[in-house]
Amino acid sequence: MKKEINIEEGYLKRRKKAIFTTIILLIITTTLCFSMLMLGKEKYSIETVIRVLVGQKIDGANFAISIIRLPRMLAGLLVGISLAIAGNTFQTILRNPLASPDVIGISTSSSAAAVFCILVLNYSSFITSIISTIFGIFVAMLIYTLSKGNVFSNNRLILIGIGVQTMLNAFISYIMVNANEYDVSEALRWLSGSLNGIQMKNIASLFIITIIFTCIILFLEKHLKIIELGEDLSITLGINTNLVRIILIISAVFLVAFSTSVTGPISFIAFLAGPISKKLVGTGCKNIFISGLIGAILVLLSDLIGQFALNTRYPVGVITGVLGAPYLLILLIKLNKKGGI
Repeated sequence: MKKEINIEEGYLKRRKKAIFTTIILLIITTTLCFSMLMLGKEKYSIETVIRVLVGQKIDGANFAISIIRLPRMLAGLLVGISLAIAGNTFQTILRNPLASPDVIGISTSSSAAAVFCILVLNYSSFITSIISTIFGIFVAMLIYTLSKGNVFSNNRLILIGIGVQTMLNAFISYIMVNANEYDVSEALRWLSGSLNGIQMKNIASLFIITIIFTCIILFLEKHLKIIELGEDLSITLGINTNLVRIILIISAVFLVAFSTSVTGPISFIAFLAGPISKKLVGTGCKNIFISGLIGAILVLLSDLIGQFALNTRYPVGVITGVLGAPYLLILLIKLNKKGGI
């Protein structure tokens, strides 16, 4: 009886911690969102921003806030959520912190398709987004199929994904070297992961994709946590692991591929958000939504740093790369010591 009470107390304590963490992250996210709307060449007060958002006409402020800053902020928010949730989903399914879309080639596949469309086919941004999303999904399914064999293997999927990523990076380099030098700058801007040039017409489709596939992953979060405990236990509890795994992977791939097609590959968000969320709330708690908030915070904060904290303005992907690369090295060293790689 005493043991049951201790278990229940532990559960309630973890739940309160998760709720408190969520509230704090929501406050930070909201603060960063308003900061992105307030800061720029012309700084506006929070009162002015709110008046513009509710539809009031203010000379100068409407264009700067509604046309320039609002799409940028919404893109950073939605892409951060999408990449973080997708990364956390992959890491949980494969039970490996290296199993991020950045590492196993999914982001790179969308990038390769986009670069080909920009530099070789000269397609519009709309067509480029569609093709890069489709190709990202195709490559993800190919990696999954090759790794399945007779029995699905987490390590096999990661190794195949790393191999595919290397091949696609070589393809991108080849296209860049042989492209017209006047077109390369656009591709480089896109490859660096940037929120520049985002328009409201890009936000509607990004919002729909983010909501649909985030809701699917949240709905299956309980199954995801059980799959994390192992294949045998999941099957014993009556879960169709292959079906759930495929739905989760497809949902995560859609989030990554479409986000990448809009902003380019914003590196390490998918890689960092899941581990950070687990550090905050523990491994036993549901952390999909929390990881999404962390992803949004990382993107928004990195964009603010890249735009205003340094002497030169840098795309958001450059800042996230600087933040994520040391963590990747530390993780590789830890896994090597444990014999995990």
